[in-house]
Amino acid sequence: MPYLKAVILEGLRRHPPGNFVLPHKVMEEGELMNGYVIPKNVTINFMVADMALDPKVWEDPLEFKPERFLVEGSDKEAFDITVSREIKMMPFDAGRRICPGYALAMLHLEYFVANLIWHFQLNPVEGDDVDLSEKQEFTIMMKNPSCARICHRVNSV
Repeated sequence: MPYLKAVILEGLRRHPPGNFVLPHKVMEEGELMNGYVIPKNVTINFMVADMALDPKVWEDPLEFKPERFLVEGSDKEAFDITVSREIKMMPFDAGRRICPGYALAMLHLEYFVANLIWHFQLNPVEGDDVDLSEKQEFTIMMKNPSCARICHRVNSV
């Protein structure tokens, strides 16, 4: 199950539920790295989708690698989605403004994907090549949606 959660976190990193979070207002002037000053009373928009693709933070950010969310040499998860330690991605916002339902959302995502894999076998349709290129609408969408043949999986329990 830790690997399944890593797959879900990697999916949220690559494709967060929203490309940006609600705007934030700066209450007092502050200075960022490189001397960049943010004036008081300015509204800031965090581009969540772009944060998760930063090559300074993520090694090979365009690659789908769930292993990056596991502890080296272990099956345990190595990521704090509440971003209380550091901010690498914010699929559910961060700090005091974090979505109060993020834990329920993660539970449902894990449960849904686990049951989907457990009960069904997804096969590509013959002649339909999987194309992972993207286009931006309100969220990121597949440029050419894939078709799948879903078969009920017979489990020997």
